[in-house]
Amino acid sequence: MLEIVSTILGPVETNTYIVADTQTKEAVVIDPAWDGHVLAAEVRRRGWRLTAIWLTHAHFDHIAGAAGIAAQVQPPPAVALHPADLPLWEAQGGAPFFGMRIDPGPRPTIALAHGQTLHVGRFVFEVRHAPGHTAGHVVFYSPEEKLAFCGDVIFMGGIGRTDLPGGSYKTLMHSIQTQILTLPDETRLLSGHGPETTVGQERLENPFLS
Repeated sequence: MLEIVSTILGPVETNTYIVADTQTKEAVVIDPAWDGHVLAAEVRRRGWRLTAIWLTHAHFDHIAGAAGIAAQVQPPPAVALHPADLPLWEAQGGAPFFGMRIDPGPRPTIALAHGQTLHVGRFVFEVRHAPGHTAGHVVFYSPEEKLAFCGDVIFMGGIGRTDLPGGSYKTLMHSIQTQILTLPDETRLLSGHGPETTVGQERLENPFLS
């Protein structure tokens, strides 16, 4: 079974997801927003083995917990990020822009690319490049489980902001049309902020898509 533990962390209430194959006990953390030691402790409490950190993008509120995880887990898990967001990662995810400083944690060693497949135990996820919020934003999609971790591309009733460096409203809307709305309506969307929704619900009710 694929088990998902969702936690809201950090100063802007970012959704962090621990995703595990309960049979193989392998787990990944998607977007460790904050308090990496808390995430590492939860993985340990459940008897899982953390194999990787997957980043939908490199804004500070999605990466700030990586250093804390690396300090608690040995060997430190590999970090996956699209190369187009590496400059943003190197700039602390834009934290100084908001008057903060963070340690972004271990340097990404898995270069994500559109169409690439990743594994959590027996479960397969497809990487879908969905820029617009940032240049290197990706979505992690599981056709088998009918779910997508979509970061800050789309939310229940909203879309990702495009006013930060690297953002583009036109590009984001194209990503939503080609990488989100092409998925089956029953696909669950687990966003970077706010409650879970579905492709079908957003197709019908999201005011930005009408």
